[in-house]
Amino acid sequence: MDYQELYRLACEARLQAHNPYSHFAVGAALETRSGKVYVGCNVENASYGGCICAERTAFVKAISEGERDFVRIAIVGGKNGEPLQFCAPCGICRQFMAEFCSPSDFEVILYDPDGTPHAYTLGELIPLQFTEKDVL
Repeated sequence: MDYQELYRLACEARLQAHNPYSHFAVGAALETRSGKVYVGCNVENASYGGCICAERTAFVKAISEGERDFVRIAIVGGKNGEPLQFCAPCGICRQFMAEFCSPSDFEVILYDPDGTPHAYTLGELIPLQFTEKDVL
């Protein structure tokens, strides 16, 4: 799947965000090696700790359906009613991705406000990953 199609899907997912506190809506489109795409949006909660980001929403949906082999994720975000802005994943999402994705092969696609894609490896976004090797 190309970056523009993932962008379109992430933008559609963003429209479903529940963000009454930050008013910052995020959408993500996660592509699997099997070719399926799982989308997610951020879902906020009054307790704040109960919030979940769009990226983790997409991953949890995919994982709950048995997927474990991921190719790339596209992420878009911005304040409600304003143009999109360059939106990188938070640290928790980066660490979550590190649990399931290769630092050298998994792509994180971020977009300029005009929709221009920028591809990064997960390793570029979280170079010193904490993984199962650190726990075992």
